[in-house]
Amino acid sequence: MTRFAFALLLVARLADARPLSNPDAFNLYGRMVQLMETAAVSSPELARAGAPLTENARHALRTMRELGRQHASLTYSFFVNARAFATLADAIPKPSPFPAEAARQLDELRDGLLRIEGNLQQLLDQREREVRDPDRDNLARYREVNANLPPPAASRPRVVFLGDSITDLWRLNEYFPDHDFINRGIGGQTTGQMLGRMKADVLDLKPAAVLVLAGTNDIARDVPLAAIENNLSMIADLAEAHQIAPAFASVLPVSDYHKDANPAWEVTRRRPPETIRALNAWIQKFCAERNYVYVDYFPALADSSGMLKADLGDDGLHPNAAGYRLMAPVALAAVEKAVTAAPQKGKRKR
Repeated sequence: MTRFAFALLLVARLADARPLSNPDAFNLYGRMVQLMETAAVSSPELARAGAPLTENARHALRTMRELGRQHASLTYSFFVNARAFATLADAIPKPSPFPAEAARQLDELRDGLLRIEGNLQQLLDQREREVRDPDRDNLARYREVNANLPPPAASRPRVVFLGDSITDLWRLNEYFPDHDFINRGIGGQTTGQMLGRMKADVLDLKPAAVLVLAGTNDIARDVPLAAIENNLSMIADLAEAHQIAPAFASVLPVSDYHKDANPAWEVTRRRPPETIRALNAWIQKFCAERNYVYVDYFPALADSSGMLKADLGDDGLHPNAAGYRLMAPVALAAVEKAVTAAPQKGKRKR
């Protein structure tokens, strides 16, 4: 693909694209620094004049790696210095004959600049959306239905299922027809957004218990585990303060078994299984320490490799009907245990 065609493709996709994940971005930026270093070897003049630019780019990347995330200003600094290096490489007279490998490296450097420019635009767009969005947590989604929801009946304990798309897609009335189970899942949400919905979508509904299934989108967006744990802890604290029994579910396994059908279904790249396991270990320990019910869906859905079984999730992330059928009894047993223990829910293990 020519650079011009690549640029057109990049522009066409900007509206739907998301910023690169932190690991993917750092790999790209690291490769760019490597290209700047190796391309300069072919030209002493380029090596001399381009050294400060290479060092500036290397410093920006090192700082982002220390932060553990991308940063728009540092990404801009990296881009400016890498672009200046490419411009310098075009302007400085090249030795003759110019090595073919050096020419290839400079071409790869220019293609990388297009990717970084697109990624920078996405970072800026994402930040603008976060700043300007009047309803970041999507409280409007359930506002009307919440207002029309009758109070819970004493004979049927109410339970709110709080989560992301995995909860959102779960037709609770079909799987639990005789229960007052309220679905308050919203696709794409993180634990921070669910924390922001706690009052409107959980506390005000006065359930006996809340079952929280969250974290996979945080992982995909490179939210640090400490931040996820902090959000889940605050969700628990709010629930307990309002005499609601919290139950926390394990993050579901993922897999890449269907990526040949759709490249977007290569799920483990953005949701590394080792990160999922680390978060689940913390959730399980957290529940044990606070005497909460731990809802462990993972063993029912994972194969011997710890991946989501191919026949239980058509895209490697979301359960299909067969997956939800396996989750339902796990959820029901956990909810019954949480509701039964509700009078003691304010007591934690010492």
